[in-house]
Amino acid sequence: MLELSEAARTTAGIVILAAITVASGGYFLTRVVRGKVPATDFQMSFFRAGHAHAGVLIILGLVCLLLTEATALSGGWEWLARTGVLVAAIVMPAGFFLSAVGRGRTAPNGLIVLLGVGAGFLVAGLAALGVGLLTA
Repeated sequence: MLELSEAARTTAGIVILAAITVASGGYFLTRVVRGKVPATDFQMSFFRAGHAHAGVLIILGLVCLLLTEATALSGGWEWLARTGVLVAAIVMPAGFFLSAVGRGRTAPNGLIVLLGVGAGFLVAGLAALGVGLLTA
């Protein structure tokens, strides 16, 4: 039986429940591509990218959460390795979706900055975990 720390088990449970939002996002996306929700080509591409990033990053984040249990990391480094990718799984899709909202939008608004913030968490989390695994 896989034994997880309390922090890992709690985080995993929250993430699994939060993944339900990805399913609802998929339903929204099916409405967009069927023409039930008006969207420009730009919006459609950003909505698709947001949905794809959410799904992939949640899976990668859960893998990182499990692998962090095999490291000797502690404190902020452990938190970053365990949750950095999961933070990216929220922030990056939010950047895609929120920067594309608005009737007839054909270019991103200022919330596109969230993509860079999310990418920062993604890279930092992966780097912390990689170093933690190599030095364990």
